[in-house]
Amino acid sequence: METNKEEKENAQEQATKNETQETTESNENSSEQTSQENKKELTKEEQLEIELQEAKDKYLRLYSDFENFRKRTQKEKLDLFKTAGEEIITALLPVIDDFERASKAMQDAKDIDSVKDGMKLIHEKMLSILKQKGLEATPSQIGEPFNVELHDAITQVPAPSKNEVGKVIDEVERGYSLNGKVIRYTKVVVGQ
Repeated sequence: METNKEEKENAQEQATKNETQETTESNENSSEQTSQENKKELTKEEQLEIELQEAKDKYLRLYSDFENFRKRTQKEKLDLFKTAGEEIITALLPVIDDFERASKAMQDAKDIDSVKDGMKLIHEKMLSILKQKGLEATPSQIGEPFNVELHDAITQVPAPSKNEVGKVIDEVERGYSLNGKVIRYTKVVVGQ
């Protein structure tokens, strides 16, 4: 019987050991699971931090690209304003040369008709250059109704007849348009 008792005690001790071992193992397993879950959470946090950092980096790159583009565009715009008239001025340089030659020739000229012809030629040359660049003179508006989009009334005078009331009586300064846009209004006298 003692052997039975010893066997029972051994069995109970073994059972207690097994239970303790199982409890310890289950505690270890649960702490392993907790640590693995923490690792997973940290991994998710780290992943989100990495994604956030990538998004910030991408944003900074786009922002700096935009700033570079903006600065470059401003510089190009300034350069364009500085050299905007270069083409027209280059085209008018021969006219200036012609005026200088005409001025020298006028000092020694005895024939006034040749001077007049020379000035007329220079004037026509200048007008043709400006016409090539898109400048057009507004045709004479005398007798036409006053138009605010084309005319600038500098004065009003009594109309010689009732038909001329509100119409252009005289043209003081010719108007011009550049590529269809009025750049100088025709200065006119209007009948009242």
